[in-house]
Amino acid sequence: MHGTPLAAWTTLGVGGEAAELLVARERDQLCEAVARADAQGRPVLLLGGGSNVVVGDGGFDGLVVRVGVEGEREQEDGDGSVLVRVGAGVSWDDFVRRCLAEGLAGVECLVGVPGLVGATPVQNVGAYGQEVAEVVEAVQAWDRARGQLVVLQARECAFGYRDSLFKRSDRYVVTEVVFRLTRSGTAKPLRYPELAQALGAVVGDRPPCSEVAAAVLALRRSKGMVIGPGEQASRSVGSFFVNPVLGEAEVRLLDRRFPGAPRFPAPGGTKVPAAWLVEACGFHKGYRRGRAAVSSRHALALVALDGARAADVVDLAREVRDGVAGRTGVVLQPEPRLVGCQL
Repeated sequence: MHGTPLAAWTTLGVGGEAAELLVARERDQLCEAVARADAQGRPVLLLGGGSNVVVGDGGFDGLVVRVGVEGEREQEDGDGSVLVRVGAGVSWDDFVRRCLAEGLAGVECLVGVPGLVGATPVQNVGAYGQEVAEVVEAVQAWDRARGQLVVLQARECAFGYRDSLFKRSDRYVVTEVVFRLTRSGTAKPLRYPELAQALGAVVGDRPPCSEVAAAVLALRRSKGMVIGPGEQASRSVGSFFVNPVLGEAEVRLLDRRFPGAPRFPAPGGTKVPAAWLVEACGFHKGYRRGRAAVSSRHALALVALDGARAADVVDLAREVRDGVAGRTGVVLQPEPRLVGCQL
């Protein structure tokens, strides 16, 4: 398809046209399309569910490949472990719900997360105390540098907080993800205080997976973080900024300016909720700039209002980032991928 408006392929609903768009439903079709474009020197943009990308109003002058590779198969691996191989184009939320129905634990806190399976290791998707990295066994990918399919074990994926080898480079095109889950109706130990409180439990408890998933969905809906008809988040990318992890000097500076700011221990430093920083710096829920606004239900979701362009969302994101940096010294980093635009 030539001259395809990318706004229709993203949850924000903004963005210009693609020079060409291909929906690749088979693994070989996906790999061959990328290899051919690389050989021709054409830019390539891989698109999943469009829930974590902001495409600029100028569009993308190259080949956009919508990853649509399906397929799912299970293999028992002893001691209650189950290896599940899932195509990169499978809906993540559909996959999680099938796991819940089959009594597979390990992803129950990630219900309601939009997007496709192939994008989850790229971003190391996480929510309510769980991260995809904890259950990824291996990732199959097309290696654009070597021109062949490869399998990377979890230890080779360099997972970090909302980070991975795949996010730092466009060398790999994820085609399949292998997850190691547990055959159990009991959830993994709770880590997130808000979720534990919602369940009437304490951190460390292990309620049934079904109860955990229901509580997570209720929390996500209360914050406008569920994609669907009538949901405000349907015109956003979810959390626009990553929760910053601060060093000691940054924490001391923040405490001088905002005594009592919430924080949590995190690998490499202290994590501070980005949503709290946004609101503390004057960007309240419902704050509006032109045709973009801070969600009325969660300060980290930036919403494209009717008639919005990508520039409207980017301008608001830049205002929020600069406002927080000016008042706290903390520079928030965007969570979605920015294509043809920058803050």
